Amino acid sequence: MTRPIQHLVVGMTGGIAAYKTAELVRLLVKQGIRVDVVMTSAATRFITPLTMQALSGRPVYTDLWDERIANGMPHIELSRQADAILVAPASADFMAKLVHGAADDLLSTLCLARDCPLIVAPAMNRQMWEHPATQRNVAQLQKDGVRLIGPDSGEQACGETGLGRMLEPQSIVDALQVTCPSNLLAGKRILITAGPTIEAIDPVRGITNFSSGKMGYAIAQTAIEMGADVTLISGPTALAAPHCTTIQVTSAQQMHDAVMAEVIGQDVFIAVAAVADYRPREVQSQKIKKHADTLQLDLVRNPDILAAVTSLPRPPFCVGFAAESGHLLDHAHKKRLQKNVPLLAANLVSEAMGGDDSRIVLIDDQGEHPLPPGSKTMLAHMLLQHMAGMLPPSTTSDASTPE
Repeated sequence: MTRPIQHLVVGMTGGIAAYKTAELVRLLVKQGIRVDVVMTSAATRFITPLTMQALSGRPVYTDLWDERIANGMPHIELSRQADAILVAPASADFMAKLVHGAADDLLSTLCLARDCPLIVAPAMNRQMWEHPATQRNVAQLQKDGVRLIGPDSGEQACGETGLGRMLEPQSIVDALQVTCPSNLLAGKRILITAGPTIEAIDPVRGITNFSSGKMGYAIAQTAIEMGADVTLISGPTALAAPHCTTIQVTSAQQMHDAVMAEVIGQDVFIAVAAVADYRPREVQSQKIKKHADTLQLDLVRNPDILAAVTSLPRPPFCVGFAAESGHLLDHAHKKRLQKNVPLLAANLVSEAMGGDDSRIVLIDDQGEHPLPPGSKTMLAHMLLQHMAGMLPPSTTSDASTPE
């Protein structure tokens, strides 16, 4: 189960993203959360303890030998009443410390001596993030039960562009969901599709849907953080894959084949991908030259992946998505019944495509459950929490293709 965060320890390591932590603390305090800030020596080179004290309204801790703690053990006392520890920004160096259990300052010792959840928001140069050593550390932290929020992709302080930016403060607040992370989906095997498909016309052209894949990737990452064993089948995107089994495909037929090959033994199937409904009957082997004013294509239906899974003799618990341009609820209710899915997430394309924020309505046998607008990470948490409440005690499926 999850519980509201009322008391949070925010740890800060050295990095230019420390300026974002100032706004993050302000937002957390605004929500009524008690925040204790712990800073490394390097963090104080980027922003002062006085600034963080003013924003948190509480003393800031920097010293392992801080005498303000009555028993002289700040590394013990600071975490004992906290609901979670959030390290933001978390540098590559500090993440390496966590992996190896190093404890040479207050924050690293506090993280080692904790009995509450640990959450880290990485922030570093793109090459530092992509380095094999950092990626090994990321995988180990997740294996150790540490929850990672981010990083984001974009322009960095060094002038380069890529993955490694700390998430924006509001996105971190959304991701926290003012609840402690839990093992809500521990032991569950979840198969997720994400992104678009591309149906080739000729060697250089194709038919596709407008989908960034952000919603599907957010659901995959959140499910991992909730303890699930995730397999992601993704169409072409510009997103960094989460740390799970990831299968890259291009066309709808390839996605269908990959899903049917992986669905056996899955507990849950979440169909988020924007799959092209039609494909050209024939793919031209050479580039079509621009001769006439019009071009006619003979299109045929692609396989319906969600319907193929729900029609299995013993299907997994299925979650569908419906992106509509109008009459959202009418179309969504019809789709849920036609596809025979217990849970469907519906959204308007004008409020979802390509952006970081969205708005969705969950529809099940009990009716409609509108979720508040917010980041796709926040919505992923709320969707999976709702879904977890619908799962029977044991949902392991014997899904198989019909004989």
